[in-house]
Amino acid sequence: MTIGLVLPHQNRIDTTVQLAREAHEAGLRSAWFGQTFSYDSPSLAAIIGREVPGLHVGTAAIPIFGRHPLLLSSQAQTAQAATGGRYHLGLALGTKQLTEAGFGIPYERPIRLLREFLTALRQLVETGSADFHGELLTATTPLPATVPGAEPPVPILVAAMGPQALRVAGELADGILPYLAGPRALAEHIVPAVTAAAEAAGRPAPRIVAFVPGVVTTDAEAVRETATEALAFYERFPSYQRVIGLSGGTRAADLAVIGDEEAVAAEVRRYREAGATEVVFTTTDLGSEADRRRTWKLLGELATG
Repeated sequence: MTIGLVLPHQNRIDTTVQLAREAHEAGLRSAWFGQTFSYDSPSLAAIIGREVPGLHVGTAAIPIFGRHPLLLSSQAQTAQAATGGRYHLGLALGTKQLTEAGFGIPYERPIRLLREFLTALRQLVETGSADFHGELLTATTPLPATVPGAEPPVPILVAAMGPQALRVAGELADGILPYLAGPRALAEHIVPAVTAAAEAAGRPAPRIVAFVPGVVTTDAEAVRETATEALAFYERFPSYQRVIGLSGGTRAADLAVIGDEEAVAAEVRRYREAGATEVVFTTTDLGSEADRRRTWKLLGELATG
């Protein structure tokens, strides 16, 4: 069981490097970066992983619409080579709203695209070549696509939580990155579905990297109020609405782990018992700076204990 953090990356790169060093010194095992329209997360992960030896780094997660497996393979393999094999690639379907508004392309047949994208990408990261001709994309390599030093093959994970996405991820990926999916949703719906799909495909048991918003604080009421506002964005999307409901919540903030050390540690144990192989805390800056440091200290103790 490993524990990591999503590092805020709306800072200068040097500041993010300092935060990553602090996290590693606290005992945390991994640092993850989201992908929006600002920093390129594989590049940022490569820099952080190079600057902080021993810290695993990952992206969680890159939307596949507007990307191509050939280019993403190059990015991921370069990050893997730069970090000495400590890079983890996370992919996502993204959302219709952001895809169509940002890229001007239709958000159509996402599950089919995910299957084709993963099929081509796995060929590339495992063999350095591809010869894939699908309904929605083509990926071939008239020139070699291998990056020297990109070993072992980059782990591929998917931010999958719905039944169809879980099936594809189980068959073709190395694991999943559920977010706002509480222990109940993991144990009753998500872990069984992706595990069954992996078994049917003859693949190893998938990694379940649970992303959990959380803060250690003595002012739980104030931090939860902040979390309610900060996480409300996710309530706009049906996929999150569904998993929040399956977790027993009504608002996204209901899935935030907020309280003292004992309460937060107990929730981490619940995620492990529900099938999470890794727990990654997000939005640890919802409280004060003292709360953030206190949160990182506890998580580091749990990671090394």
